[in-house]
Amino acid sequence: MSHVRQQIRERVATDLTGLTTTGSNVFQSRVYPMEAAGLPGLIVYTNSEAVDLEGTSTGRNLVRVLDVVVEGYAKATSNVDDTVDTIAAEVETAIANDANLNSLAKDQILATTEVELSGDAEQPIAVVRMTFTVVYVTADNAPETAL
Repeated sequence: MSHVRQQIRERVATDLTGLTTTGSNVFQSRVYPMEAAGLPGLIVYTNSEAVDLEGTSTGRNLVRVLDVVVEGYAKATSNVDDTVDTIAAEVETAIANDANLNSLAKDQILATTEVELSGDAEQPIAVVRMTFTVVYVTADNAPETAL
């Protein structure tokens, strides 16, 4: 079994696969740049996690607050900003429709959205970066099981 953090990342990627604009172009890595063949597309990754202790030494749970980042990429000759806004709307709707991420999370909410535009390539490229705050709980000795 895998860490609940990984299970959450994979669940978000599953929820986002098949959206109208990005289709199956959903990747779980930010190591390699998005290739033109994968545009428009999404990258899903986890960024940081804060942990608080809940309970006593005989039954300690860890309340985890995880940042899940979804980056949407689009390339177009015109209206590329409209395309990333459409991507953002589709992503927000898909994640809101699975609020507890298949019972892995207690709650999640969109925390921030940033849009970047670049004219450095042969066609304008836009990126929308959405950070979702996901709250989940594990026992301190069982990070592979969501409580």
